[in-house]
Amino acid sequence: MTSDQKPAASDWRRMRFKKNKVWMAVDDQGRPVVKADKVLIKYQLEQDYEYWVKAVNVTNLESTETATSRRSEDTPQPHGSGSNDRNEPASAQKTSPADKICVFTDGASSGNPGPSGIGVVLRYGEHEKEISQFIGHATNNIAELKAIDVGLSALNSRDIPVRVFTDSKYAYGLLVLNWKPKKNQQLVAAIKKKMNRFKDLEIIKVKGHSGHPENERADYLATSAIKKANH
Repeated sequence: MTSDQKPAASDWRRMRFKKNKVWMAVDDQGRPVVKADKVLIKYQLEQDYEYWVKAVNVTNLESTETATSRRSEDTPQPHGSGSNDRNEPASAQKTSPADKICVFTDGASSGNPGPSGIGVVLRYGEHEKEISQFIGHATNNIAELKAIDVGLSALNSRDIPVRVFTDSKYAYGLLVLNWKPKKNQQLVAAIKKKMNRFKDLEIIKVKGHSGHPENERADYLATSAIKKANH
């Protein structure tokens, strides 16, 4: 087997990865599918992409189960009661309050400017939706803003509290710290107009590429949109 070949998975077992419930690939004998000390996981059985993560970060639930025995539990569950901290949340427990709509956003650009994509993960309680969209030729800053714009546009309710998570210092500065935009004025104005429609909305800055599960998913969705558009 060459290094780029993926070991075969016969089933998926319910496990926990950094406080989120995930599905881990297992072989026909129920053993984890391992490659270079990493195991293969996915957050939902229906999703078309998977992650290789360090095996030490994947632990058993109190009672593990296989995908064939219980396929109804295919959505990561929210944890905790939320946080008003606008800095980097310490864990998924603080960023997935069950009583709020959480919108995790990321943008990517290949070339900056270059082919660009956005990724959005929307979660409310047990309900979850993913958006992966190619937005054409743009800068990374535009992609970060556009991800927030698309995420807000996907929300139907204005009364439920909303928390938008971004790892973009640029987007956070423009939308929260009231930086004066030198570029992208129309896009920034459009996002602020949408923000004002919600009764309770906060934008929270998270640290990018630091193991934040939902942020990593949004990043994957953004980069995947670029790859799919170029193939």
